[in-house]
Amino acid sequence: MRMDRSRELYEEARKYFPGGVNSPVRAAVKPYPFYVKRGYGAYIETIDGHKLIDYVLGYGPLILGHAHPAVYKKVAAQLSDGWIYGAPHEAAIELAKKIRKHYGYDMVRFVNSGTEATVTAIRIARGYTGRKYIVKFEGCYHGANDSLLVKAGSAASHYGISASQGIPNELSQLTYVLDYNDINSLVNLMKEKGENIAAIILEPAIANTGLILPDIEFLKTLREETEKYGSLLIFDEVVTGYRLSLGGAKQYYSINPDMITLGKIIGGGFPIGAVAANHEIMSVLTPLGKVFNAGTFNANPVSMVAGLATIEELEKGYPYRIANLGAEELAKTIRELLEEYKIDGYVSQIASMLQVFFVPRSVSRVKNASDAKKANKELYVKLHSLLLEKGVFIPPSQFETCFLSAGHNKDALEKTITAYNDVFGMLRE
Repeated sequence: MRMDRSRELYEEARKYFPGGVNSPVRAAVKPYPFYVKRGYGAYIETIDGHKLIDYVLGYGPLILGHAHPAVYKKVAAQLSDGWIYGAPHEAAIELAKKIRKHYGYDMVRFVNSGTEATVTAIRIARGYTGRKYIVKFEGCYHGANDSLLVKAGSAASHYGISASQGIPNELSQLTYVLDYNDINSLVNLMKEKGENIAAIILEPAIANTGLILPDIEFLKTLREETEKYGSLLIFDEVVTGYRLSLGGAKQYYSINPDMITLGKIIGGGFPIGAVAANHEIMSVLTPLGKVFNAGTFNANPVSMVAGLATIEELEKGYPYRIANLGAEELAKTIRELLEEYKIDGYVSQIASMLQVFFVPRSVSRVKNASDAKKANKELYVKLHSLLLEKGVFIPPSQFETCFLSAGHNKDALEKTITAYNDVFGMLRE
């Protein structure tokens, strides 16, 4: 696939950005990232003229697909009225009402990214409980958050970084890290440290170490143990929020955490983050309480109306039907191909998300980060490169997740399945 103009731009970008990119995983496309000219529906077009079926979708926000008309219409109308005021805008109230309706929490604080949401959630938890220790799970990625960038997933796993330099060891020592889906280690830690733990935070379905699904008993135990010791349970639903269902993982698994973080989909593809909880917990935030949060772009009108337009489309039901059925069919195809070509692997899929792990047969199910790390990453990179040549763009890192959207219609899916069939034959060679 010729990418002459992309190569020229990448060489220029290296003069201005560390590694030539502004987020590390974008550099995982080898030998250099392609540059995008435009996106529509399930497709993106590169600056070099290639049309690709997109299963990255901005790493999750675009559940309606690229440039959906309903979102475009609302954003265009808002732009004509201005795009930042430094004063409140009615759309923020309307978006908060949607979140309250679907998730059941009293109050919301809008911020500008998933990272800001998790930073704020941890600060709220510490302020509310008066405790300083946090529990997270290996492989769960909660953004570039100093307190949580410990044995994280996403690009931190791709590049073998378990904790970033620049974070004092003293801060990392305030975070306990457990294995995902390991009930015994959770119960033992809480028995020993529970009264000092402000919160347990997790991705209820991990989307940043590939796709790893929870055992329902694990989630139930989390709820029981946090209630027992007075710790807060935080679901980081930046990815799963509004993707697994209108009520996210909270509704999907029928577990009620004390607090959630949201992002991605609730901004309709524009920068967004949010924290939601009941009135008592949220009242510790300024200006009501003494836990500080502020931001020039908090509740930016463009993000608010884009999120509203997206959720209004999701409430119609059709995006979930198209995206979820497409993911189920694609996962079924990949499983059949693994069997046909006798390639060891495991396919994880839920709703409109999926990922394949080329793990040994001894790994019957990828249930935690340790299992995920046993995957043949070189084979996954080959899969990514070969699919790209066939016009299909999946995440370049094994430790990311494929997403489908309402734009992935029958034609896009059939072309994708044909590409996978062709590529698996090459993988076996």
